[in-house]
Amino acid sequence: MLELTNKDFRSDQEIRWCPGCGDYAILRSLQKALPQIGRKKEDYVFISGIGCSSRFPYYMNTYGFHSIHGRAPAFATGIKLANPKLSVWQITGDGDALAIGGNHFIHALRRNIDINILLFNNEIYGLTKGQFSPTSKKGIKTKSNPHGTTDDPFSASNIANGANSTFFARVADTNPKLMQKIFIEAEQHRGTSLVEILQNCVIFNDKTFESITGKKINKKDVQLIVEHGKPMIFGSESNKGIIFNGSKIEVVKIGENGINEEDILVHNAKTEDSFLHSMLGKMMPPEFPIVMGVIRSVERPTFNDGMLEQIEYEKKNAKFKNVNELINSGETWKV
Repeated sequence: MLELTNKDFRSDQEIRWCPGCGDYAILRSLQKALPQIGRKKEDYVFISGIGCSSRFPYYMNTYGFHSIHGRAPAFATGIKLANPKLSVWQITGDGDALAIGGNHFIHALRRNIDINILLFNNEIYGLTKGQFSPTSKKGIKTKSNPHGTTDDPFSASNIANGANSTFFARVADTNPKLMQKIFIEAEQHRGTSLVEILQNCVIFNDKTFESITGKKINKKDVQLIVEHGKPMIFGSESNKGIIFNGSKIEVVKIGENGINEEDILVHNAKTEDSFLHSMLGKMMPPEFPIVMGVIRSVERPTFNDGMLEQIEYEKKNAKFKNVNELINSGETWKV
């Protein structure tokens, strides 16, 4: 098979995002990740809804579909069922997925259809010029709420946990290497892979993640990058870690109060019990570091496998083999 490069996945379309938008880094990271997966270019399909992120299919030299607001999971599900061999990627934003598309979104996670969902979370509506979104921070002043929002924000990790999702990861648009790694792991996972990408909107919600990704911030002190099977250690000197204190998570310093590296929690992304995964997803500065990387990745039968098994069973055991047999079965009348 011809070896592909990131250039093979670049389309000839002019990229129409604002200069400095985090979407550029996401696009390039995915274009670099796909050749590492090793599939043919025609095996990929990109589906989007409505929003800045939803221009994504135009910029990928693959099959794609720019669908309608909030309904991308329905299109992605149909495509995967029609041709299970395809690698289906859904590109969505926090408004597209968690507002108008919320119902489709949670049931895609619940069903565990074998697709990859990239959720661009900039905590604002960008395409429609700066209204607050379901993930906007409480109190933020926007064009649709100039006095400040009174809503508590949605959390993608909480929704994933509530829907019993099998795969959840988080990454910032400022870390392209980690993005590539996570995209590859998402594709290798059998089931719905949800990747939340903290993405900066330079025009309508600039620096909303400044406390986590800002240039003046020591990212090693505020970000915990987890890996399955490795202790949850972070910090500029790699001397901080996470332990359980009773039923609560606590940040400790290695070498203080008798704490050794052996006392630090080891990340287990593959346990079915989502209790710790839920707690990791909720961790936020300043009390805790924000958790990046693959937080949850468990095995479970997929929705598409179950559907195909039913279809094959019916083909073998159906009472009628064609329409004529069906029409002429049972009682008939002549008019």
